[in-house]
Amino acid sequence: MDHQRSSTLLDEALALDWTHPRVILIEDCVETNGAFLLHHLLKRSLALHTSTSAVIFLALSQSFSHYDRILRKMGCNLIAQKDNKRFVFFNLLTLECPGGDEGKTSGGLSSLYREIHKVIAALHEENRKNITIMIDDISLLEVATNGSTSHVLDFLHYCHTLTLEFGCLLVTVNHGDIYSGMERPALILQMEYLADILIKTEPLATGLATDVHGQFIKERLKKMLPNNLTVLNKGNCEGQGNSNSRNRTHNFHFKVKENTVDCFYPGTRT
Repeated sequence: MDHQRSSTLLDEALALDWTHPRVILIEDCVETNGAFLLHHLLKRSLALHTSTSAVIFLALSQSFSHYDRILRKMGCNLIAQKDNKRFVFFNLLTLECPGGDEGKTSGGLSSLYREIHKVIAALHEENRKNITIMIDDISLLEVATNGSTSHVLDFLHYCHTLTLEFGCLLVTVNHGDIYSGMERPALILQMEYLADILIKTEPLATGLATDVHGQFIKERLKKMLPNNLTVLNKGNCEGQGNSNSRNRTHNFHFKVKENTVDCFYPGTRT
């Protein structure tokens, strides 16, 4: 029952219409890993109508077996979804684009984009029109291109055009604290601009209470304290009037457990 209420709280803040193109940016940090949000959205995407939905997953930080193990604990079998052509997995753990992105190398971002476009077009031919594209760590795209932010931004902008061309949902994850000590980089600023929904995870102002390792939390103190989750939903950009008036910010606490997340408003738990 608590899990259902927590999921409802998070889903209400996201207010997703899976039939309309949206861009979701998850920003986390070392103290509060946001992987659980990616797992939640992946399961929700695959829980849609089986005949019309699919997920394209670009994995730069973790293997297929890692996600399959986690989603199984959440009641979702990725192997079965893959066999049913509802889950397309790109293993990019060894992606390298040392020459940038001129499309001259087989592993370049241009060729990767063309492959994604081809997969989406094929899914549309099978009437799978509710498609979600997920990138589990866009900061590793910079690593793959030897720090070429411009090539990564070009690739992400191309992915953004897919949301408009095919009505896809684009979900990306980035780590805000890897740029500490410098001005906010173009990659974060551009993704925040493109995002319809911005989700930030951060520790409470009272201080670090837990060690966060992926989707698991190990207690450092006797009592495990919650962390903070902020969801900025920019609303429907196609509407009329002042877009700022439609921006809604939701702020609540969360505790990550082994196979679920517990979300609640500040002051409602002891």
